[in-house]
Amino acid sequence: MKRRTFLALVGGGTIAWPFSARTQHTDVPLVGFLSGRSITSDAHLVRAFRSGLKEAGYVEGRNVTIEFRWAEGRSERLTALATDLLSNPRLAVVFAGAIDTRIRELRTKLANVPAVYAIGGDPVHLGVAASLARPGGNATGMTVMTAELWPKRLELLRELAVRPSIVGVLIDPANETAPAATKDVEAAAREIGQTITLVNAKSETEFEPVFETLARERASALLVPDDPLFINNRKELIALAARRAIPVLYGRQEFPMHGGLASYGASPDDQYYHCGFYVGRILAGIKPADLPFLRPNKFQFVINLKTARALGINVPQTLLVAADQVIE
Repeated sequence: MKRRTFLALVGGGTIAWPFSARTQHTDVPLVGFLSGRSITSDAHLVRAFRSGLKEAGYVEGRNVTIEFRWAEGRSERLTALATDLLSNPRLAVVFAGAIDTRIRELRTKLANVPAVYAIGGDPVHLGVAASLARPGGNATGMTVMTAELWPKRLELLRELAVRPSIVGVLIDPANETAPAATKDVEAAAREIGQTITLVNAKSETEFEPVFETLARERASALLVPDDPLFINNRKELIALAARRAIPVLYGRQEFPMHGGLASYGASPDDQYYHCGFYVGRILAGIKPADLPFLRPNKFQFVINLKTARALGINVPQTLLVAADQVIE
């Protein structure tokens, strides 16, 4: 397996940060940072975003200010948070991440301001860009179109779980990328001859019933993609998987870092870094229409050996060698 890595996403909601955009530096441009998640889960992504911004020549507190809006996992708040950012006459650029349940709504709301998106679906299909190479309009960013990731994720999970007869796939139907993701994972399963069962959860209250459904349908492994709902509630999902003793492959490295079995996906830190760099390019005068939508070229495979042992899984040496990180 080729070792690759990738790029990160962000969150939204109001939070005090070391620099107060409303009270200081009124002569420098203002960047709005809108996220569906929280500073608690995404502090590392903010650091990556700032690093990209710095690479483009902008340092918070010196020649740019940032206002943060965190939805804290409540996606219904995103539009109101965006409206609040837009009310500031100094707003120059908006960054929006972890917004996959409100992409079309926010696309309309942010149509008249330069915007950089970190999203998980096809920006053309979602109406954010005219094309990946030349987005047109006022928006650009980075996308993780996961069609090519599903076969690899299924194959890795099959190796870890010793070829399960049925694999569950968790889908958030409220996510605007869900229809495309469902189509892609079904195609990937047919390609490798794996039987799957789709299970839905659009809130954390539906996680327990999901595992009950998996038990009834005799699914012996589970695939959890990198959906904002699942990332925000990763502790609950990891605990349920441990209680049910079911092997789970996740889409983000935060899961095995906190006790999940394994993950395969793009690096969110990388994504946020590049989005921060794009924000800096726009502040320097480049039009979003002239900045192509980026796609990841690095992917990370992470295994938690302690969790594997607890599940009675003897991880094959081939996977240990292929892993970008093995957590002991």
